[in-house]
Order: sequence, then C-alpha cells, then structure tokens
Amino acid sequence: MPALEKTKHVGQITWLGRVPHRDAPEIVGEPLDAMMLGFDGFSGEVHAGLTRASCSRVTSQYPKDTEIRNVRQVSIVSAEELSLIADKLGLSEVDPAWLGASIVVSGIADFTHVPPSSRLQGPDGVTLTVDMLNQPCNLVAKTIEDARPGHGKAFKAAAAGRRGVTAWVERPGTLRLGDLVRLHIPAQRAWAPQPDLLDF
Repeated sequence: MPALEKTKHVGQITWLGRVPHRDAPEIVGEPLDAMMLGFDGFSGEVHAGLTRASCSRVTSQYPKDTEIRNVRQVSIVSAEELSLIADKLGLSEVDPAWLGASIVVSGIADFTHVPPSSRLQGPDGVTLTVDMLNQPCNLVAKTIEDARPGHGKAFKAAAAGRRGVTAWVERPGTLRLGDLVRLHIPAQRAWAPQPDLLDF
C-alpha cells in the first residue's frame, strides 16, 4: 500500500500571485499568469528559499531567527473559504493579494484542514507538500483595513480555520491559471495517543 493515496479531489487554480517585497508594513501582493517553481519556491518572492529564519510560529522549538528548513514557500487558499471570509467581513470579495497568497484553488472542500503532508500535484508533475494550516495575521488585517476601511479589524476572527495552508515544493514545475491540481493524502489513520503517553 502506498504511503500517499491519490484522491478524487481536484482543485482548479483560479489565482496565482507573489509578494515581491516587504518594504511596506502591509502585504502587497501582485497577480501572475504562471508560476515557475523550483526546489526553493518561486524565485523573487519574499517567501522563497530553501531555508528561512524561524519566527513566532515556532518559538516553542527554536529561538527566533534560527535558520530552519523553509516549509512556508507558498501560501495556498481556497476560493470557497475566501468567500466565507468576505461574508464575515461584510465585503463582496477578499482580494487574494491582500493575504499575500501564492495560489487560490477552487473545488476542494474544507481545504484549510487537509492533512499535513498531503500533496497537490499539477499537470506537469509539479508537486507541493502541505506543511500545515496557516494562521490569520495582523499584517493582513492592516492591509484589508487600508483597502476597505472598517472591515479589516475583524479579519483574524473571520479567517480562523479558513486561512488556507502553507506548503513547500517537493517536485519543481510550472503552475498556470486554470490548471487542475489533484490532492494526495497520507495513508494513515488520525493520531490518537493514549492520554498517559502525552506527558514526557
């Protein structure tokens, strides 16, 4: 039995983008028609690189700014979940550029909660490995507030559990608008440790 199972779940890429710099206090993303991905991610994007400096998300593992493997090369969000966030914010839509998103996919239900280590595979074999769900952040809230005054402050609550996932490139290739990506998931049951084994 393979360690990864090919599923019937297929998403369509409806948006591609990059964040070219971090010069401003807000996130400034820009749309793309295609994304050529190498082992270090998308060249010229602020999240690219084989390694990165550790941040507040992993302070229980490393002191801040420790060099670690970069498993946050791309940010992937769901078109359906973006619509839910927009509804919660009282907006007609949420621009993926406000989130600093790399990829928006449509058609995979409950996308933010696909299992860690799942793969999304594109037509030419390009494969992204899911790290884990992404957490809403204050930078996005500020960006939305600047773009749509009065709506950004509620972003973190509206996006909880809907912020998508971060991922890294397992096999290089190119993604294009309209491409289909298939979900592959780990062939294992959910983790269920005995309570007395959790204390160590």
